[in-house]
Amino acid sequence: MGCVFSTPKDTGGNRRRPGNIGDVSVYVPGLRIPKPVDFSQALGDHLSKSLVEKLSALRTRIVVMAGQEGPTITRTRRKTQHGGSTLADLQQALEDYLPVLLGLVKDGSQLQYRVQFLWINQEDEAEETALSNAWYEVLSVLHLMATLLLSQANLLLLPRTSADGYQPKVSEENRRASVDIFLKAAGYLDCAVRHVLPHFPSELRRNLPVDLAEGVLRALCLQALGQGVDIQLGMAIDSTKATLAVKRRLACEMVKYWQLKITL
Repeated sequence: MGCVFSTPKDTGGNRRRPGNIGDVSVYVPGLRIPKPVDFSQALGDHLSKSLVEKLSALRTRIVVMAGQEGPTITRTRRKTQHGGSTLADLQQALEDYLPVLLGLVKDGSQLQYRVQFLWINQEDEAEETALSNAWYEVLSVLHLMATLLLSQANLLLLPRTSADGYQPKVSEENRRASVDIFLKAAGYLDCAVRHVLPHFPSELRRNLPVDLAEGVLRALCLQALGQGVDIQLGMAIDSTKATLAVKRRLACEMVKYWQLKITL
């Protein structure tokens, strides 16, 4: 794969530029969707009314949006009544909710065990898991954020018909944007593995839904990193300015990520 010393054989000026690499398909796991929670009953005697109401409002927004748009969100770029993409709106709702949610687990607070959080997999509604542990909620939120980002990357990499009407082509702008999205998704997944899973007792970790198992999260993280490098390699191949050393380094990185994923 070019991971050993190599030099270009053709140094002439008429080197034929390689064609665009094939379409990139992003694997997106099924969305895990939250079900309603009554924060007031569980936390009403322990937190201020305003904070309980804030938690309820933020989570209810996520529940409604994910429930309405979940079945189609990974396949279409639908628009909300506010004009923004569903992916961006739901992602923002999760980003608003997460820092408030983390208050329940701050400094080992016992509040983390007072609320039962229920999530279901949209592809199999019979598969639902309810746990009275706020770390489970944090883990589920990070997983959903990463899944939405992978969906967004998939949409960006859908081929668009070129001007000549023949060859589908993804714009360089979209490819560059997808790289940033892959890195962000990998960051959420890495955070889930390194900083959230360690808070679960061993027995509870073994009983988590398969989508939240450590091996699955690590594999999904490596997939995001590998596909980000894959896109960068494709852009380097298409560029006349990219050096052989750059292409070789990207190819080696891509092989490393995919090999690590296979060993999991």
